[in-house]
Amino acid sequence: MFLDLPKEQLLYIAGAFLIGWILSAIQARLSSSVQAKKRDPRDDRIRSLEAEARIARSDVAKLNERDEVQQKALNDAHAGIEKRDNVITHQQERIETLTADLKASVKKTRELRAELSERATENMRSEAKIREVETELEVAQASTDMLATGVLDYSLAPQGDDEPASEANDPNYSKTAS
Repeated sequence: MFLDLPKEQLLYIAGAFLIGWILSAIQARLSSSVQAKKRDPRDDRIRSLEAEARIARSDVAKLNERDEVQQKALNDAHAGIEKRDNVITHQQERIETLTADLKASVKKTRELRAELSERATENMRSEAKIREVETELEVAQASTDMLATGVLDYSLAPQGDDEPASEANDPNYSKTAS
């Protein structure tokens, strides 16, 4: 049926089709430039929202990186704090131990000082007693020497009421010895 038409007519139809196609392309170009000038504000809003979404995604990625860095720094800080706490706890335990040792040493020192003071007092008493005994011995020695030389004779001395007769007759007896 299409082939039954004369060639001229076929050429006219092909030319008309070609001219129509060219005119429609020109019209489409002209209308698209006019249409581009008359953009829909919703398209602009969509484009701006898409741009904002891309910016927000890049900001989120940057913030995630910063968060990871901050999290690592926080973990390091926690580890450092824990180490410092352990050191402080160890030092406090050591201080408590040293304080207890110091208290024990002070107590022991006080006890030793008290004992030393008691010994010094006892030593002084002993020295005083020794001097007293030495003095008595010197007096006894002097009286013995006097009896031996005959300077002191108890047999010639009058006997008093307070001295027993046996003590007065004993040449080795001295008054300082009592």
